[in-house]
Amino acid sequence: MTIQRNESRRTALKLGLAAAATAASFPGAFAFSSRARAQDGAFEGPQVGTEERPLTFDALSEKMKQRAAEEYQPPESNLPEAIADLNYDEHRAIRFRPEHSLWRSEPGEFHLQAFYPGWVFKDTTTIFVGRGGVYRRHVFDPANFEYRPPLDPSRFQSLELPGVAGFRIHAPLERPDYFDELVTFLGASYFRALGTGTRYGLSARGLAINTATSETEEFPRFTAFYIDQPRPTDASIRIMAELDSPSVAGAYEFVITPGHTTTMDVTCRLFMRTEVTRLGIAPLTSMYTFGENDHSDYEDFRPEVHDSDGLYIMRNSGEMVWRPLKNPDKLALSYFQETNPRRFGLMQRDRLFSNYQDTEARYDLRPSLMIETVGDWGSGVVELVEIPTDSETNDNIVAFWVPEGRPSAGDSLEYRYRMLWGLDPQEQTTLARVAGTYVGVGGNAADANENPTSRRFAINFEGGTIHNLPSDASIEPLIDVPSNARLLHQGMSRLPGGGWRLSIEIEREDSQAVELRVKLSMLQRIVSETWLYQWTEEA
Repeated sequence: MTIQRNESRRTALKLGLAAAATAASFPGAFAFSSRARAQDGAFEGPQVGTEERPLTFDALSEKMKQRAAEEYQPPESNLPEAIADLNYDEHRAIRFRPEHSLWRSEPGEFHLQAFYPGWVFKDTTTIFVGRGGVYRRHVFDPANFEYRPPLDPSRFQSLELPGVAGFRIHAPLERPDYFDELVTFLGASYFRALGTGTRYGLSARGLAINTATSETEEFPRFTAFYIDQPRPTDASIRIMAELDSPSVAGAYEFVITPGHTTTMDVTCRLFMRTEVTRLGIAPLTSMYTFGENDHSDYEDFRPEVHDSDGLYIMRNSGEMVWRPLKNPDKLALSYFQETNPRRFGLMQRDRLFSNYQDTEARYDLRPSLMIETVGDWGSGVVELVEIPTDSETNDNIVAFWVPEGRPSAGDSLEYRYRMLWGLDPQEQTTLARVAGTYVGVGGNAADANENPTSRRFAINFEGGTIHNLPSDASIEPLIDVPSNARLLHQGMSRLPGGGWRLSIEIEREDSQAVELRVKLSMLQRIVSETWLYQWTEEA
């Protein structure tokens, strides 16, 4: 179920079914074209349109603003029957030919490959390629793809592709002589990226609409992309995109720079067609099945299974918050009230292979993703959605920013942010980080008559200025316990190899969720980030 260099069934299902869930969507974009010459040695395919038009991000934004003022038009199915009716195994047998990658023969840092439509990817997207702000539609030919058994290649050679399911960009991420997969845009507005040393895990979306509400969730879709043909000296690649759905139209700009931590500088401009109950900005989607604080109810040889293990928030005040993820018994929603947060993201902090024991999935190498806000985001909440799941093939964790107040029809919104994909995209700090959360029954663990209404929490803090203090150092835990629970026990102890453990035992007094908050202090100064935890009846 892992994705290493090719999309897996899990990814295809996650991204494609989201697209299929919005089977209504997206008018085709009108074509822009450019003078960009065909690449030597790379199959360019036929080009549509002879008129060349410049397109700036402001012009694209104006176009999408005008589209939002018009009645939404769902897409028409225009795939040939042989493509539309592909099943999973047949669709998986179609692969882009690497020798046909765009810009393959150019002395640059980026190559582009397309994904074949069909199966759940019935709504296609259009790709325009240009230079100097002038774009031409690029049409991919059936000959760009390899048709493996059980397919008969002759059935597909004469079929015209009205568009593609999506695309991916390759770059020399790990070594200078090999172009690794860097970023993929595939399905609805989903995309994902890699930093050096990582494997695909969590995803991002352009926008979330009515996620985890009583309203039907919308999955806006990127209907067209405008990709700047990179020059030999370019260290970044720039992509613009059209987003459309029944409630909103939008213009997006991505500037993607590969590296140990791959960065995406994003500007999104949204134009509302209707009022939306919940608008999710910079949404992140991940998987958490079980881990150190949330044990599996079924037998599995692996100690932990997750793409991310916590939500991180850096508040405008500088306070750093860590909230461990859980796989709840029922839908769990958490809201973190913020004003101009500096950062938030879903992190995979546990990097020890021994804690996963999965040689295929390599959860220890899944990237973290941090959203670094730019400009004034105002007041709102970082919302965390945790959905019950009994399968690691389901992405059951969502996090996004919800601005204060419901956007109404005719409203225009702009958000700018930087996305950081990598093994450890968190900023350097002198504060100790939460390195592990362990939860078990209260009382004496060896006592068969343990107290069922109490829980013991062991919280490991590592790094920062307190990491190597002697065991007799005076570190004070600041513990906030709500009125529906009481603190039975607390204790600090030194961890072997550095770091500290705080152990607390909490007893609940009713069936409501218990919201816990902990941080460490020394000499009247905060020396750790803030640990938050929601203790519900089932965990």
